[in-house]
Amino acid sequence: MAKISLFIGGIRPLADSGRPTGIYKQPVTDTLELTLTGFAGDEQADKRVHGGPEKAVHLYPARHYQRLAEQFPEAAAALQPGSLGENISTVELDESNVRVGEIYQLGTARLQVCQPRNPCWKIDTRFSSDGMAAFIAENSLTGWYWRVVQPGIVKPDDELHSLESLDSPTLADAMQLCQAHRPDPADLEKLADTAGIAADWQRKIRTRADWLRRNTSLTQPQSGVPRET
Repeated sequence: MAKISLFIGGIRPLADSGRPTGIYKQPVTDTLELTLTGFAGDEQADKRVHGGPEKAVHLYPARHYQRLAEQFPEAAAALQPGSLGENISTVELDESNVRVGEIYQLGTARLQVCQPRNPCWKIDTRFSSDGMAAFIAENSLTGWYWRVVQPGIVKPDDELHSLESLDSPTLADAMQLCQAHRPDPADLEKLADTAGIAADWQRKIRTRADWLRRNTSLTQPQSGVPRET
């Protein structure tokens, strides 16, 4: 069970560049309709990389903000829940305790954890802090996207409840595997086969596993050749 805060927002220009973005969100105090493509009233500026059924809802763990504030003190005052463009914030959940494919109940809707967020340059611009997006990615402080498997109605005081116990990897373990220098292709393929994983993330994982298998001689020492130390 996890208590939540809800956020939605329209498209606004970034302060420095004027480029359109949907990163600016406002707290929600009323009941919201959650559809297969996200919350009613929420907008994304660049739909090539944001939004859609497998990026319908973004959750960002509230506990990450303290670490970001410590790393980027110039932005500390602005680093508050909702400011990274998330729709849902909670202190109870993070990447270490949700699993790929796990389904949660929120109000009358059901959501499935399907992929991590890939932070982009707009985060740096939003907070006038070079390197913030890279720091988020490198330290797996990304939050995640939900797929909506059952549309419904959500209220600000609703709570997230896990509906099943899975043996799939946690999102943190999955990201660690994907970021490993030379992971075992078999482990990548097992991750790609996880039920509920987003199709685009699955494709990228399979592509890397295939490359590693085709280039075994580049990633493993030849028989009889001593390993470099």
